[in-house]
Amino acid sequence: MKYALFTDNLADLDIERVCREVKKRGFDGIDLTLRPGGHVRPENAEMGLSQAHQVAMKVGVEILMASTAISSTNSPHARDVIRACAHYGVRQIKLGYWPYRPFGTLLKQIDAARRNLEGLIKLTSRNGIQPCVHVHSGQVLANGGSILYLILKDFDPKSVGAYVDPMHMTVEGGLSGWEMGLELVAPWLSLVGVKNFHWKPTGRDKSGQMQFRTEYVPLADGQAPLPRFMKRLEGLKYNGTVSLHSEYKGGSSFRSLSSTELLEQSAVDLKYLKYLKRVAK
Repeated sequence: MKYALFTDNLADLDIERVCREVKKRGFDGIDLTLRPGGHVRPENAEMGLSQAHQVAMKVGVEILMASTAISSTNSPHARDVIRACAHYGVRQIKLGYWPYRPFGTLLKQIDAARRNLEGLIKLTSRNGIQPCVHVHSGQVLANGGSILYLILKDFDPKSVGAYVDPMHMTVEGGLSGWEMGLELVAPWLSLVGVKNFHWKPTGRDKSGQMQFRTEYVPLADGQAPLPRFMKRLEGLKYNGTVSLHSEYKGGSSFRSLSSTELLEQSAVDLKYLKYLKRVAK
């Protein structure tokens, strides 16, 4: 198992600084943002990834995966991004999302997502890249393991992967739904993203019903049952990349951290993850 730090919340640091900081804190590499606003922009995929690759090699870390916004072959610069990843040995990419539209059309939307995915698989397979569909929560596909299973169920696991995420899976399937979803997508299990959360009350709506939102918290402090999740990964003999999503900036975090504070908290989280890995055996 290799551990990456998702670079999304370190956009204020250049890629060489990011690589040096993650190595210092015990990570094996990075989950590189290769999307609009990311460390590498899609329109500059070849040059940007070349520079990131050179820096990573110099520092001694790996680009273990890239997070993209690609959701179809028509996504801007999709072919450039995939070719650049192939050229520089980034063999797994996270895809973008398909939005969930009005209630009553879900099965049609899943069919449309599958058609988009089929086209992408043809493109990525020619380049030796595995596209991975991330489990999310909220108004997107796939929100939860069961929806992800319906998207992936007829595809070869060698050609496309499930990117599981215990936080989002717990949001959508709190008690056992996350576990059932993980079992369903286990044949496609290819990437793992880890963060944690709790439900924060935000006040009552007009009807008097209390409302809640998710708030990101350190891994050991949240409601996603990470010890059970890591034990399930151990049972599945998962040995791939784990991307730590340190979502500790802005109003959705328990506290908005500076980049230095975020890196320090990430080191604490990584230590906890490695502990859970050890005791899961």
